[in-house]
Amino acid sequence: MAMHMEGEKLKDDHTREAIAHRLARATAHSYAGDFILGAVDGAVTTFAIVAGGAGAGLSNGVVLVMGLANVAADGFSMAAGNFLRARSDQQIVERFRRLEEAHIEHIPEGEREEIRQIYRAKGFDGETLEQIVRVITEDRQQWVNTMLTEEWGLQLQPPSPWRAGLATLAAFVLAGLVPLLPTLIWFSRHANDSFVASSLLTGVTFVLIGLFRGRVVDRRPLAAGIETLLIGGSAAVLAYVVGRLLERLAAA
Repeated sequence: MAMHMEGEKLKDDHTREAIAHRLARATAHSYAGDFILGAVDGAVTTFAIVAGGAGAGLSNGVVLVMGLANVAADGFSMAAGNFLRARSDQQIVERFRRLEEAHIEHIPEGEREEIRQIYRAKGFDGETLEQIVRVITEDRQQWVNTMLTEEWGLQLQPPSPWRAGLATLAAFVLAGLVPLLPTLIWFSRHANDSFVASSLLTGVTFVLIGLFRGRVVDRRPLAAGIETLLIGGSAAVLAYVVGRLLERLAAA
């Protein structure tokens, strides 16, 4: 029964319309990776502050202020960095597009030979190879695009800098605020009093991020959730230990 259902799904995925839709999506950038990056970093860094504050015996008020400052400053920093990365990707594509257009303008035969060698390496030869070269080089835009993807390995549609930055910022803020919720509820107490609740909420956040990540990369959701929990939890344990050591050094 399961194999029959899988076979039906494979057939549905390989209709003419499904193939066209999948190929169109393959050239577009997915912002899921930007969201996951921001969410993991937001949860890890903010919980590290909570864990370090608990280890050092700080009050919830101090931890809350430090945590909110981290969410604002580090979140903006990550978003700005991702914005610049995406902008650089765009500028790299623009640079090599200008370069290839100049090469085609001044040394077209050399560029045709590059197309010929690219597709010869893929196993084409003879008249079939020459026909491929003719078809590609008859369309200037297709010619340039082929050089960008085949020679330079570039993505024709790099991510939007604004969308990449905003996805990172939104995820960082959403996940980064979760560890701070118990410190807000027990504002007048020590960070130790809210540490367990913050740990549980952050653990749930790590698992949810991992489940989403598993869905995006087509991995078992539970395995991806546990992996994210272990990686994020190890950073939190490290921060807590450092906080405890600093507290003892200060008391000595």
